[in-house]
Amino acid sequence: MTNQPTGTSDGSIRWGILGTGFIAGLQTQDLNENGFTVQAVGSRTLDSSKAFAEEYGVATAHGSYEDLVADPLVDVVYIATPHPFHHANALLALNAGKHVLVEKSFTMNAREAQDIVDLAESKGLVALEAMWSRFLPHMIRIREIIGEGTIGEVRKVVASHNQNLPKDPAHRLNDPALGGGALLDLGIYPVSFAFDILGTPETIRASASMTATGVDRQTAAIFEYVGGQQAIVDCELDAASANRAMVIGTEGWIDIESTWYNPTPFTVLAVDGSVVERYEQPVTSRGMQYQAAELERLVSEGATAGTILPPRETVAIMAAMDEIRRQIGLSYDADAATERSARD
Repeated sequence: MTNQPTGTSDGSIRWGILGTGFIAGLQTQDLNENGFTVQAVGSRTLDSSKAFAEEYGVATAHGSYEDLVADPLVDVVYIATPHPFHHANALLALNAGKHVLVEKSFTMNAREAQDIVDLAESKGLVALEAMWSRFLPHMIRIREIIGEGTIGEVRKVVASHNQNLPKDPAHRLNDPALGGGALLDLGIYPVSFAFDILGTPETIRASASMTATGVDRQTAAIFEYVGGQQAIVDCELDAASANRAMVIGTEGWIDIESTWYNPTPFTVLAVDGSVVERYEQPVTSRGMQYQAAELERLVSEGATAGTILPPRETVAIMAAMDEIRRQIGLSYDADAATERSARD
């Protein structure tokens, strides 16, 4: 087994937190607990920013996103707003010369993702998708096992993400104007996992059922590949499940326990069901520090793309999400902007 990532920092790179919601708090806590320097936070209101700064021990509170990205003591901006705002927020930070870690789903569609990636590349900056599960130790080990040929030729990936979430029609998750629906919030995890293991599919077949507000309540998709491999992914926002995942090969399979996209154990089994390897590695904090450590590594090495989740793959993932949405009849305001841009 190769050396596992530590998820720690020497504190030399200074972080700014854009947004003060629940996910911003989770990321900031993991940064604080693992040696990262959280220099500033920015919100649309100074009161919200000050409250967040007090709770998490952040040095500077800004009353606007513009002030945050203009802060000369900030090197990296973590974009923690809801995904309809990622495009504008990321462009704002990049244009101010800041590297960005952008929550998933990265954007609303592939066109917005490409905009961010293009701008970052033109400025020599890092634009990394905050798909935190990609960088967790158990996922690193799973890639090693597959690369070593332990389970033979990979034939199938199966992954679910089903949760019992708020059913209030006015809640963000159920509001089309705020990018609601199971796919962008939950489905991004199994879709990204399929890309991680098998790459970009040749074809996609998707099906969904919708809420009364017009977003997807549950969605399932089959990804098909040139070599005959398949990925079966599903998500749901109003019913929970064990949320396990499997990678199935010709010589065995990997069974990733609940909840597979969190730090969790997994078992490698041979075709006869015998245990080949059992992986259990406790992770400090929640585990979101690993994606931050990857961004800092890229910045320190003067690189703009790593191998675990390069920007071009983030764009391809958003394109696959676009295709799923096309098939299930789910569109957002951002798609209309994309169509207008294509016509111009």
